[in-house]
Amino acid sequence: MPTTIVVGAQWGDEGKGKVVDLLAERSDMVARFQGGNNAGHTIVTGGETYKLHLVPSGILYPGTTCLIGSGTVVDPAALVAELDSLEERGVALDTLRLSGNAHLIMPYHIALDGASEMKLGRFSIGTTRRGIGPAYQDKAARVGIRAQDLLDAKILLAKLQIALEEKNQLLEVLYGLPRMDAEQIASELQPHAERLAPFIADTSLLVDRALREGKRVLMEGAQGTLLDIDHGTYPFVTSSNPIAGAACAGIGIGPTRIDQVIGVSKAYTTRVGEGPFPTEIDSAAGEHMLTQGNEFGTTTGRQRRCGWLDLVALRYAARLSGFTELALTKLDVLSGLPTVQLCTAYRTPEGDRLTEMPYHQTVFHHCTPEYRELPGWDDDLTGCRTLGDLPAAARNYVEAIADAVEVPITLIGTGQGRHEVIDRVEI
Repeated sequence: MPTTIVVGAQWGDEGKGKVVDLLAERSDMVARFQGGNNAGHTIVTGGETYKLHLVPSGILYPGTTCLIGSGTVVDPAALVAELDSLEERGVALDTLRLSGNAHLIMPYHIALDGASEMKLGRFSIGTTRRGIGPAYQDKAARVGIRAQDLLDAKILLAKLQIALEEKNQLLEVLYGLPRMDAEQIASELQPHAERLAPFIADTSLLVDRALREGKRVLMEGAQGTLLDIDHGTYPFVTSSNPIAGAACAGIGIGPTRIDQVIGVSKAYTTRVGEGPFPTEIDSAAGEHMLTQGNEFGTTTGRQRRCGWLDLVALRYAARLSGFTELALTKLDVLSGLPTVQLCTAYRTPEGDRLTEMPYHQTVFHHCTPEYRELPGWDDDLTGCRTLGDLPAAARNYVEAIADAVEVPITLIGTGQGRHEVIDRVEI
């Protein structure tokens, strides 16, 4: 696995952290390529639970280089808090590096994010209100603050003054909020600047050198395919591109250097926030997924909406990122259900049958799922370590998914713990 990209194949929360954690064990470098602290990875190891929001999962492996790439947006206060928490728990940070080109989330981004959601009311997108979208807006508008600006106090203050000329108008006139002061923000950033300065580096160059030396590089994204700003269920999406193609831009390497793309999907589907969700179910099965899967957001604690696995959407994700493999997580959560369902197609209100994602959002919003029903299983899967350990019904379910998506399933999650998986298989 010289260069591998791991991406979410659904609406995020697929268990990418656990998959990346497993792959990081045999990687030399782990790099995060997009998103911000609006996402989180939960990793359970050695009886301890780690909730990571910006730092790559590989940080738990001593000696593994971990990079936060230029495609991310970073809240300095949130990153410092995460670093302090990790150090307090004995995790070494000497191999962590932050791209000097990564854009920073400022206090006015967070204020504007929350105010915008409030103003939208029932039309709100359902953001985490952590300033991610406004930070990416400023990046595109070329008025953003970057990590490297923390290294020069004069430049930082000048850029803050320019940004606040417009931001204070929005805060005060549009949203009725207090104005912000550039000097105060710069002063509050100073201790964060001192804390983060040793980590700021040219991360693109570090990846290039690692690849030239034949090292194994793993690149991880946040969120999932259906939250992609270009290809997701717009406007109920994130502000960046979580698909595999964005890894090259977000890290700073060419596409010819990618060897594998691993998509991560739950054995069912969840979604946080607003937006269409054809296979969402309000039944005992949905409650079972919620409770057995502990479906509450790592970052926000919000309850996730639950539903059956959507094969139409999963095939779409495989096509967009060119999956070479699929990791199926949380198969154990479905244990105890009498039957399990797979969405194989959509039906429009007019009765048309669709086996591909509709390009028009109005059509998608009104689609209903067409299901294939399979027998369930009662067995506890947490002890399963080989395909032969799985009950026949569970294996049939996995095989049906692989056949429908036409991508080999090489990892199956059978429990919450780090090693509760069936790894290095191919179905």
